[in-house]
Amino acid sequence: MTTAEQERKTRVHAFGDDALADHDAVGLAEEIRARRISPAEAVEAAIARIETVNPDLNGLACPDFDRARARANGPLAGFFAGVPTLVKDNSDVAGLPTQQGCSAYVGRPAAQDGDFARAFFGQGVVSLGKSQLSEFGFSASAEFASPKGGSADPVRNPWNTGYSSGASSAGAGVFVASGAVPLAHANDGGGSIRIPAGVNGLVGLKPTRGRVPQDKMLREMPVRIVADGVVTRTVRDTAAFLRESEKQYRNLKLPPIGDVRGPGTKRLKIAMVIDSIGDVRTDPEVAAAVRETAALLESLGHHVEEIPAPVPDFFIDDFLAYWSTLATFILATGKRTFGPSFDKALTDNLSRGLARHGRRQAWRLPVTIARLHASQHVSRRFFTTYDAALTPVLVTPTPELGWLNPAQPYEVVIDRLVRMARFTPLQNATGDPAVSLPMATGSNGLPIGVQLAAGRGHESRLLELAFELEEARPFARITDG
Repeated sequence: MTTAEQERKTRVHAFGDDALADHDAVGLAEEIRARRISPAEAVEAAIARIETVNPDLNGLACPDFDRARARANGPLAGFFAGVPTLVKDNSDVAGLPTQQGCSAYVGRPAAQDGDFARAFFGQGVVSLGKSQLSEFGFSASAEFASPKGGSADPVRNPWNTGYSSGASSAGAGVFVASGAVPLAHANDGGGSIRIPAGVNGLVGLKPTRGRVPQDKMLREMPVRIVADGVVTRTVRDTAAFLRESEKQYRNLKLPPIGDVRGPGTKRLKIAMVIDSIGDVRTDPEVAAAVRETAALLESLGHHVEEIPAPVPDFFIDDFLAYWSTLATFILATGKRTFGPSFDKALTDNLSRGLARHGRRQAWRLPVTIARLHASQHVSRRFFTTYDAALTPVLVTPTPELGWLNPAQPYEVVIDRLVRMARFTPLQNATGDPAVSLPMATGSNGLPIGVQLAAGRGHESRLLELAFELEEARPFARITDG
């Protein structure tokens, strides 16, 4: 390793003595309401912070600074009025291209805000632009293959820039963790809120299916595996986002979340799963983080019971078959969806390999979809016995950059990806809520995320547990040490 490479592998953040200070989103909103700072000052500080860290982190897909300044100087309404944020670059924002983390086409400016952005902006946040994701959100690491061959610059982890930032909501994760913005939009089709939260030391809650408004393309999936939300540094920010989201859109088929502001009083029966199906063992350091969280929960009066993974052995194959079908559709319809500039030959090895896999598995798609839908019934039965489930977020610690680089052969990348991200896809199939919490720090100095899941509509239970754990063992911050 060269001296320059060693110097890059450092901790990167922008926390300082400016208008943002070290406020979370709720705290910053309170400062703005009290007129101790203005929305314009908050936005200028966030722009300066992004410009400071982005050369090292590479998390910005498309800046929108001038419009953000204009909005910050205009009328704003909502709980988060004036709080700067970013929207993930697979969700439409009027006037900005939706590039999907892909260099195989030239994105066209969206004619209008998508349904998620419209509801999010209704909370008063000011978007500074679009955050980066892995190509079409397929990988759990935002690394890129250059169209000219080789590798393009990845999104880097601010805790150590030699490591993956997770994905697909990588840009959201790195800018919140590094202090550039206090919260950012993320969405999750197989772990893409929870994985970036886990590796960047954040809170990342994937809501129940149908809880938060979504763009049309996501609503029309045969199995609606994607859910929109945010990544934050504190539990109260996530709780406030969900509370305010309910004011914008209320799904009457789900129990309300309400205004959760602290731990619950009910003691819960929690199932702990350490190892995945398919005889895949969780790394000892990750397993220790889960067991330590279980011990903490028991010390707080909850009952934790270790069980084997309550998932059929065919689940991973089914999820991969469905996931790859999405790639088949995207590459086959790219010119119609993204415009005539789309060239599928310029997509990366992972996208093209998934599309091939999807074509080969097309014959089993009806059975795959039926079994993924049936997972909801299995989940309902499971949560009649247990109040929550405790698992790892990832089987492994955060990988170094290069391990999941899509310039490698598809077979190498998909084998590593499927073995690493085995715990998060279940809730995308069932539609249940799940949250990643930064409960430990690994020997490499990076956060380790631990996941809690609950039954359909029980985000409030997860938030109460998350508040309780955060109070009992405050989360590590990138500025510590």
